[in-house]
Amino acid sequence: MFTTVIGGIASQGLAKKIAKRLKAKYLNSEIKVFPDGECKITIYGKPRGRIIVVQSTYPPVDSNLIQALALISKAREYSSKIIAVIPYFGYARQDREFLPSEIVTMKMVAKLFKAVEASKIVIVDVHSKIALKHFKIPVENISAVSELARYFRKLQLKNPLVVSPDFGGISRSREFAKLLNTDYTALVKWRDRKTGNVEIKSSNLRNASGRDVIIVDDMISTGGSIIKAAEFLKRQNCGRIFVACTHALLINNAEKKIRQSGVSKIISTNTIPSKTAVVDSSEIIVKAIS
Repeated sequence: MFTTVIGGIASQGLAKKIAKRLKAKYLNSEIKVFPDGECKITIYGKPRGRIIVVQSTYPPVDSNLIQALALISKAREYSSKIIAVIPYFGYARQDREFLPSEIVTMKMVAKLFKAVEASKIVIVDVHSKIALKHFKIPVENISAVSELARYFRKLQLKNPLVVSPDFGGISRSREFAKLLNTDYTALVKWRDRKTGNVEIKSSNLRNASGRDVIIVDDMISTGGSIIKAAEFLKRQNCGRIFVACTHALLINNAEKKIRQSGVSKIISTNTIPSKTAVVDSSEIIVKAIS
């Protein structure tokens, strides 16, 4: 089947890698922002066959989301088979009503993707599996843990311990540790839903003294949870601390703050382009598409 890959502004580097692996035609897109904030998107070339639109929706989330929807809508004029690759899917944390009267934004966003007639959506490490239940079209969530673990297998680590910053991510840490043939644990995290403040309450942490530690998470936004975890681990006299995550948003100078807390290195995938994005996610995405 002839395939065209369209790279959204937020994910053009990743889109080109996907097109190369698929031996597909690649089309670039360009955006012009008007003084009032509206944007006009142009696709350079005529897509045909199966069309894959690649666009993460990291900050500015709303702008990147609108661009993704616009690209899918335009692609639908040329083909009935549109695969939307949204490597980082914004609003996945707003998957339920945590406090009274909150709007479940993910439910609305899911309706928008159905409205523009995407045939299928591919996401990498969605923040919440509950978010996927809002979609009325096929959605495939894939894991980047294997790619991240492959990177860490190449490092000279001292008796590594894999740590999840909370129990919600313990299955991810378990899988990561299995791939490194080591053990894992999870910290006990508490977050105030109103203020967002994070505390490490306690932990069933095994002896971490002298061991290199890998904190594994799906995403880092402001880095608050990672910083608290790193400070706690330092008090346990661990060795070097590394952070592995799929999506490195790193808002408000988060990378510097995380490094200052004692973290030696942050490793992320290219679902979000940044200098920490040294792990390529294109292979696992292509497998999901194929």
